[in-house]
Amino acid sequence: MNAARTLIRGATVITMDAQGDLPRADILVTGERITEIAPQLAVDDAEVIDATGCIVIPGLVNAHMHTWQTALRGVAANWTLLQYFKNMHAGLATVFTPDDLAIATYVGALNQLNCGTTTLGDWCHNNPTPAHNDAAIDGLLRSGIRAAFFHGTPKPDPKPGQLPFWEVPHPRAEIERLIREHQAQPLLSIQAAVLGPHYSTMDVALHDFRMARDLGLIASMHQGGGPARTPEGWERLEAEGLLGPHINIVHGHALSDEQLARFCQLGMSFSATAESEMSQGHGHPITGRLRDNGRAPSLGVDLESVMSGDMLSQARVALGIQRSLDNFDHRQAHGTIPSTSTITTREALSWVTVEGARMLGQLDRIGTLAAGKQADLVVIRADTINMRPVHVPVSTVVMQTSLANIDSVMVAGQWKKRGGRLLAGDVEHSLRQLEASGQKITQALGLQA
Repeated sequence: MNAARTLIRGATVITMDAQGDLPRADILVTGERITEIAPQLAVDDAEVIDATGCIVIPGLVNAHMHTWQTALRGVAANWTLLQYFKNMHAGLATVFTPDDLAIATYVGALNQLNCGTTTLGDWCHNNPTPAHNDAAIDGLLRSGIRAAFFHGTPKPDPKPGQLPFWEVPHPRAEIERLIREHQAQPLLSIQAAVLGPHYSTMDVALHDFRMARDLGLIASMHQGGGPARTPEGWERLEAEGLLGPHINIVHGHALSDEQLARFCQLGMSFSATAESEMSQGHGHPITGRLRDNGRAPSLGVDLESVMSGDMLSQARVALGIQRSLDNFDHRQAHGTIPSTSTITTREALSWVTVEGARMLGQLDRIGTLAAGKQADLVVIRADTINMRPVHVPVSTVVMQTSLANIDSVMVAGQWKKRGGRLLAGDVEHSLRQLEASGQKITQALGLQA
């Protein structure tokens, strides 16, 4: 038997690609790539995985999460965005050591794998020293997840004599160091988590956008959360030729309809974090506004300090919220319930697969299941009491699946979870380290949730 070849046999396969849905099919994985997907494959030299009663989907993509907050699960669950800024960024974040970032990022990434996420957009903006960056990246690499490390900057209250964070340009030398040291990592990319014109001065925004352009990076930024520091910033950035497909906006609530339409024309991407946005006071997610412009969001968890890290839950929440808004608008306009739903479950699944891969510039390798692509996939048990009978597999995945159904997870041809268990051997020890880190951080400030 050739250990480099794996045959997943007899599953229902949702490819999210041109092959569509296959009621019963085999998937051949050779090395890190998918070799073939067909109703029945004759293969002699492969490890055979019986996937009868299972549904296989592309690995999920979490486009936006602050993984450094894993040790603070639940702490911010009752906070509005204003409380979060004060208690997290100006408070709890200031006592994190590199070791705190290392264990939070490692366990947070493991949990993503456990929930079926194979690619994580780790938006790290509590990294005051190079040692913090190194620790966070080590946690990602150790976990075995595919990751985009979005290098950000901390946001504490300024001390006497210090510039406030919104007047400080992104540290280009540090992000260049990270690129140089990690460019050979096959599962890791380095990107930029910049302030953007909503949270910085014009000079800082120009510096940061030029840096991202020069280095060929995705520049991701939050847009929302109160009045902009530089209201005219977007017009200046476009005039300078700094906008395009490499610009990613997270949330996006403060954008006017005209701005959003223009940014869609420019090919910019958008990441919604629907549950977090609804909970903390951002406003309604911009999913429907994007659809009006022929576009779709990628989705992220945002904050495990607030909610679960499960991406299928995020797909459900984003779907439910937008359907509700669409239904309300129809009733207001016509006085009756609409005759059909505006959004299908397949579209919702695309937000956490295809659109996440597109946002990261990796749709050529992940986001769908197809021959030649990276073997990032999730095996979901569909023969359980919460899933049967399966009439429409894609709807079963989006609307019925829970963590209990995530049986196996593969990244680049390597199993990270099998038979419902993570293959990392130190999970309990790591959880004890995570708990100690969380207790130390919260006790340092005497903060209650």
